[in-house]
Amino acid sequence: MNRKLIRTTLAEVKGKARETPQPRERTNGSPHRGPSGDSGGREASQRGAQQAAVQVRKRIPPPLETNAEIFYYKKQIDAHTLMVIVLLDGEEIEGTIEWYDRGALNVNRQSAPNLLVLKRNIKYMFKADEREEPAAE
Repeated sequence: MNRKLIRTTLAEVKGKARETPQPRERTNGSPHRGPSGDSGGREASQRGAQQAAVQVRKRIPPPLETNAEIFYYKKQIDAHTLMVIVLLDGEEIEGTIEWYDRGALNVNRQSAPNLLVLKRNIKYMFKADEREEPAAE
C-alpha cells in the first residue's frame, strides 16, 4: 500500500477557511471511496466528526407525560372545587371530583347519585364559578 503524505500550505488553509461549505449528500454510513480506491482516511475522520456534531445537536423529544393533568385533578380534589364536566354529547355534569385514575373520574354530586365518568367521553371541564350567566334582557 503506497500512501503519499499531503502537506498543505498556509495559503491553502486560509483559502479553505474562506470557502463556504457546500451541503453534502447523505450516505447510509458507507465509507466514501476516493478515485484511488483508498478510503480517504482524513476525509473519513472529518466526516465522522461532522456526523458526531450532527448527533449532538439532535433534539430530545418532549416527555410523553407532563403530569399537568394529574396536578390539576389533585388541586381540584384537595380544594373540593365544584366542577362542570361537559360530555361529548353536550350533557353537563356538575359536582366535585372525588378521585381519578388513568381512564375515569368519580364525580360526587350533591342532589344526585355519584357518577363514574370515563375520560374518553369528556369534551372539556371547567370550574363552576367560571360559568358565564346569560345576560337578562
